[in-house]
Amino acid sequence: MHQHDSEKSNACEHHHGDEKQGHDHAHKGQDHQHDHQHSQHDHHHGHGHHHHGHGHHHGHAGNKQGLLIALLITAGIMVLEFVGGLWTNSLALLSDSGHMLSDAGSLALSLLAFWFAAKPKSARLTFGFHRFEILAALFNAVTLFVIAGLIIWEAILRFLHPSTVASGSMMLIASVGLLANLISAWSLMRKGDVHGNLNLRSAYMHILGDALGSVGAIVAGAVMLLFGWYTADPIISIIVSLLILKGAWGILKSTLHILMEGTPSAISLASVQNVLEGLEGVVDVHDLHVWTITSGIDSLSCHLRIADTQDSQAVLQQALTSIEKTFGITHATIQIEKSTINHGALPV
Repeated sequence: MHQHDSEKSNACEHHHGDEKQGHDHAHKGQDHQHDHQHSQHDHHHGHGHHHHGHGHHHGHAGNKQGLLIALLITAGIMVLEFVGGLWTNSLALLSDSGHMLSDAGSLALSLLAFWFAAKPKSARLTFGFHRFEILAALFNAVTLFVIAGLIIWEAILRFLHPSTVASGSMMLIASVGLLANLISAWSLMRKGDVHGNLNLRSAYMHILGDALGSVGAIVAGAVMLLFGWYTADPIISIIVSLLILKGAWGILKSTLHILMEGTPSAISLASVQNVLEGLEGVVDVHDLHVWTITSGIDSLSCHLRIADTQDSQAVLQQALTSIEKTFGITHATIQIEKSTINHGALPV
């Protein structure tokens, strides 16, 4: 990129990725450079995004497989616990089956989200459908709140009107449910990224909530079997609901933070600024933004004001390399400005 010192260059560049995509974008970038020197955007920006997306989609294959296994197991145990809850008159089992009904829907929604995320981007949706995963995680978190609230309400009613429970049968059914939940959780842990993918983590939290419900039902059944204390059923149900709410709150905060385009929790904005300001020839860093598109895809945009004697393209490449190496951000939009443009007053 050759320019006069008084010109302003906008540049978005990235390394690596799909060769065919890269060649297509490179040709477009060259045409754009000839036609618009003052507002040049190198189309390797999209190239970099695709590169990151390929790794993202490889992870999706394992995520989807784990989700499908968990969905089939959850649906089966949901029916078992619902019938068993009616048969034994156990609120713990009925509440757990209701939770599992929500989970089955949430797991199906999570699968749908991964399918949507794999769809190509378009002129109207330039980031594709990646955000659908975050919306699915948000919906799952909200349903956890609703179900926990319903269980607590029913438990309060049972305090007022305690009822006899077939505790032995209840424990047997809950034990089967617990085993199934553990298998579901294991399949997600083994095949998917429950820590790095918020959508999968929300589904995983649903399954852990089910497992807690099953443990609660077993404990309540044991107490009722040994001591005939039937109030244990609603008490355990409330405890499990509170634990579910704790996990749901964490997911809700994370999803809302992403939807508000907050800085990723693993990245310090001050550290990003320090790294960029430390580059040779960089006079000022402003209009700096770092945000998350979906789990595993972070983006950055900023303006770098550089000394008039510096080569814009060299600084740009150094900035992109530093950002990727230090923070793992592969989708960056960096605008280079020469100092003579502003003469002291920085753009807002």
